[in-house]
Amino acid sequence: MNYRLILSMLGRILTLEALFMAAPLMVALIYKESLLNIFSMLVVIAILLAIGFLSSTIDLAHMHFGVKEGFVAVTLTWILMSLFGCLPLLINGQIPDFIDAFFEIASGFTTTGASVLPAGEYLSKSMMFWRSFTHFIGGMGILVFALAVFPKKVDGTVYVMKAEMPGPSFGKLVSKADITAKILYKIYITMTIALIIILIFAGMDPYDSMIHAFGTAGTGGFSNKALSIAEFNNPLIDYILAIFMYAFSINFYIYYLILIGRGKEAFRSEELKAYFMILIAAVLLISFNVKDMYQSFSEMFRHVFFTVTSIMSTTGFANTDFTAWPEFSHFVLNILIFIGSCAGSTGGGLKVSRIIILIKAGLNEIKQSISPRRVLTITEDARRVPDNIIKSALVYFFIYVITFITLLFFVSLDNVDSTTAFNAVSATLNTNAPGVEIVGLDGTYSFFSPLSKIFLTMAMIIGRLEIIPILVLFMPRTWKTKY
Repeated sequence: MNYRLILSMLGRILTLEALFMAAPLMVALIYKESLLNIFSMLVVIAILLAIGFLSSTIDLAHMHFGVKEGFVAVTLTWILMSLFGCLPLLINGQIPDFIDAFFEIASGFTTTGASVLPAGEYLSKSMMFWRSFTHFIGGMGILVFALAVFPKKVDGTVYVMKAEMPGPSFGKLVSKADITAKILYKIYITMTIALIIILIFAGMDPYDSMIHAFGTAGTGGFSNKALSIAEFNNPLIDYILAIFMYAFSINFYIYYLILIGRGKEAFRSEELKAYFMILIAAVLLISFNVKDMYQSFSEMFRHVFFTVTSIMSTTGFANTDFTAWPEFSHFVLNILIFIGSCAGSTGGGLKVSRIIILIKAGLNEIKQSISPRRVLTITEDARRVPDNIIKSALVYFFIYVITFITLLFFVSLDNVDSTTAFNAVSATLNTNAPGVEIVGLDGTYSFFSPLSKIFLTMAMIIGRLEIIPILVLFMPRTWKTKY
């Protein structure tokens, strides 16, 4: 384990967080907020810059990221970013409890969208902006951003991207990881700016458009409105956000292929086709189930289409109280929560590509039990899926189930009913905060005990990093210098 490399990388990441925090500081100055709000951010920025300055004294030349360094750097980055990110809320007293503040900001960075606050504008403009801005920062990956902007001094940074990018496998767009990171972020930022501009033209003011664009881009779902998107009551805004939620939950490699003129190859993606079919199937099933609850087809379709894209992208915006829908619709939404979005997107869940591999592996096992001598392979996009990827998907699913059961066990100790505990764990582990049932449209996580909030915060970070990096952090072998 190269401790100097880890410390240097963490320091540089915290310097980036100081720069990020300048954005809500500007918001505080623009809206002429209290001196306490401004002071709280200045103090944290100063602390972060001091840590960054100390880390800059470590020479990164000729250092190399290994697998262990990649996993440890990624995991500690997400924990420390959330830890320092919640300090302004503690200092200015807007969320005076540390566990609540840490929960809130970890929810932002992991793009979960779970909140301990009542719905509505209970934070100042600057803190509401910071809370939503963390969605944007965490959406594509904090260390992926660092690779895009830091000078290239360290070898092996591909292991950082492997640890942070969601999905069963990681593929570089080009030969170098730092160039891949730059391409990803150029696409990500361009799409976000486009959404902000479109929302302004659709009737949102600039502040609201940025809040909801950040939540859409990171597929996080924090809103500054008591009823989320329902408060705007604007069909055009609903459809714009639904389309962009779906767009941000697609593998960004698709957009890269389109940009370089390989659109036919992009649209042949098996994962993309499956994701679209899931969207169509869910919309049809829920529409049939709730058709008698609406006076017109247009109103029904708008609410169903928006809710399905919101849940399957793991964003969590709401334009209607879907908790009032029948149980069958809740069942479909719960399935969408677990499936989640595409690999290589900003969304959460198990990932569609992993589900495809699991289904094909299961079917092959059945076929082979009938004809033991048959040699069967799994293909995706007309290419054979390597055995290590299949094994990785199967092992991940097993670990995912064990992790879910473990978290559910501890949250269930909190004297809450089984439905609430199940929905809270599934929503946080899949980074899809609203869930259904009790933890729904206007629900908060404030009624959970401090211990449950700690486990649910762990669930958000575990879900965002897809479990393995967290497990690596707690393995004694990871910290040995020689092995």
